[in-house]
Amino acid sequence: MEKNLTNSKKFSLMIVDDSGTNLTAMDAILNPDYQIYTADSGELALKLIPEKLPDLVLLDLIMPGMDGFQVLKKLKKNPNTRRIPVIFITGSGNETDEEQGFALGAVDYIRKPFNNELVKARIKTHIEILEQLRANEQLVLTDPLTGIANRRNFDERFMMEWRRAIREKTAISFLMMDLDKFKSYNDTYGHPQGDALLKTAAKVFEAKMRRPGDFAARLGGEEFGIILPNTTLEAALTIAEDVRAGIEALYIPTFDESKITSTTISIGVVSKIPVKGDRIEDFITRADKNLYAAKDGGRNRVCHTN
Repeated sequence: MEKNLTNSKKFSLMIVDDSGTNLTAMDAILNPDYQIYTADSGELALKLIPEKLPDLVLLDLIMPGMDGFQVLKKLKKNPNTRRIPVIFITGSGNETDEEQGFALGAVDYIRKPFNNELVKARIKTHIEILEQLRANEQLVLTDPLTGIANRRNFDERFMMEWRRAIREKTAISFLMMDLDKFKSYNDTYGHPQGDALLKTAAKVFEAKMRRPGDFAARLGGEEFGIILPNTTLEAALTIAEDVRAGIEALYIPTFDESKITSTTISIGVVSKIPVKGDRIEDFITRADKNLYAAKDGGRNRVCHTN
């Protein structure tokens, strides 16, 4: 039995326990502060956790059928759930169980019967740790100038979307983009103005993306990319043209407002329904060739190959 016991909160918890009494008790303790999901078996937990992706899992150690150790092992094997912190719930004082749990990757233990204040304090501590880790990761994965994803983030996201496209047999499209004559722009107006252009262009990319899964990144210098999961070539070309027109329409004043500057962008587009054995490197190389075809063709244009 699965139940969503609360309204949406900032952080979510999955409580896994075969005892309805324990589930009710934990919800009463944590309900005011967190969104609570529950599962009354290990099997149901393994179905719901990849779907709900809670911030933290509270996992009963002793359950009929599949116990907490078995559930944790499977969570750690799944790339989508391996990083979710797991706290064991136990009525046992067995140190061997604790050692095994920590060895498998559990982050803490909460003992039954529940001490309300201790439960709250331990959950709060791990949520604070999680917040700090996410903040640090965001810094590592974000381009500091433009505020969009950096190259490392791009590489990780592209590989994830590529594998999903293979698995689900869907099209994936990619826009490789380069601001035209950026070096000349920098030389003419200075590097601070060039930075202003890069930041403004990044806002255009984000504004033109149509779905939450679309993903823009700065790849280096004046080069950017947009990953478009589950997107056909026709749809990708429409988005690429919107981006091109959006950049062309930009008017960026200099810092002293004495001049109005503008630029254009060249875009190479590729789209494919990849299959096992296809290489993501070949896909990106095609996009790069299309980008250079756009440059060679006079810039400020979109080029693609079937």
